[in-house]
Amino acid sequence: MIYKQVQTEAYFKKPDNKIKAVLLYGQNEGLIAEYTKKFVQTVAKDLYDPFAVAYLDWDNVKSDFGALASEYNSQSLMGVRRVVVVKEADNNLTKPLAEMLEKSKSDTLLLIVGSASLNNKSSLVVLANTNNDMAAVACYEDRDENIVSSVKAMLAEQEITYTTEAFMMLCARLSNDRMSNANEIQKLITFVGSKKHFESDDVKAVVFDQAISGIDDLCFYVFSGVKTRALNSLKYLLNEGVEEVQITRALIRHVAKLLEAKGFTESGLSAIEAIKKVLPKNMFYRYDMGANQLGRWSRERLFDVMELLYKTEKDCKTTNMPAAEALSYTVLTLLSAAAKLAR
Repeated sequence: MIYKQVQTEAYFKKPDNKIKAVLLYGQNEGLIAEYTKKFVQTVAKDLYDPFAVAYLDWDNVKSDFGALASEYNSQSLMGVRRVVVVKEADNNLTKPLAEMLEKSKSDTLLLIVGSASLNNKSSLVVLANTNNDMAAVACYEDRDENIVSSVKAMLAEQEITYTTEAFMMLCARLSNDRMSNANEIQKLITFVGSKKHFESDDVKAVVFDQAISGIDDLCFYVFSGVKTRALNSLKYLLNEGVEEVQITRALIRHVAKLLEAKGFTESGLSAIEAIKKVLPKNMFYRYDMGANQLGRWSRERLFDVMELLYKTEKDCKTTNMPAAEALSYTVLTLLSAAAKLAR
């Protein structure tokens, strides 16, 4: 069944043991990380309790699904409820998962963290949406009001005080990704130290201004072939400690938005009307650039780019090549393609 924010927060306060499995998916990696922690803690307060918590990588599970079934059906040596977490799962899990949940009587909570490729039409998401034993939790980018509330919660948890002006400046400098925001807030908390209070000058000193050179800017520069600005943005992001995988996934999301907009143009909308449907209103200044990209990149080329970016993400995680080098090579490849398409 579909779990919205209200239902999810209610579950954290009073878990529903009828739910055998939870699927977390979407582009907001920070929210997924936060929810993963909270769902695990509904079973075990210690995230790494060896008797109650097990973490499995999808690469291992898909080669031996029996390992997941065995782990899921195992009983705790301490007689407590268990939780099994599967990371980066994709649609190949759909059929064996449905069969396992139908047959099993285990009270173990199965927490599935979906891969970046999942969307509302994915078979795994459809299964979770329509199965009363499962909860599907979509984790999309935060809206402005979500940013304010989540930042207040993070600061309150650490007992940090602030001036109104400083808080407004902090929120203005943050992005729609909760993980990136959490990193910036932690930098600020470390900077102010024992005084546990920050003002505007503190924010200016340590918080990366996403509005100046954010990941979204990099995506637009890359697919428009604006080489100098794209490379400067990439360099700035890497120097600020933004992880290569996070940047790669942002590029993947940008391609997904272009593909979604392509669908609207094929149904009769103009390029600018289509872009307005897929971009948030606060990015109005990118409408023209986005519409131009729709005309430049065909659906087939965008699918090719998506495949390249998935490979780049994998290379960043698994190969001996430095992640920054792998990402930079991909960005240069895309910039070259964009330049050719503009001719």
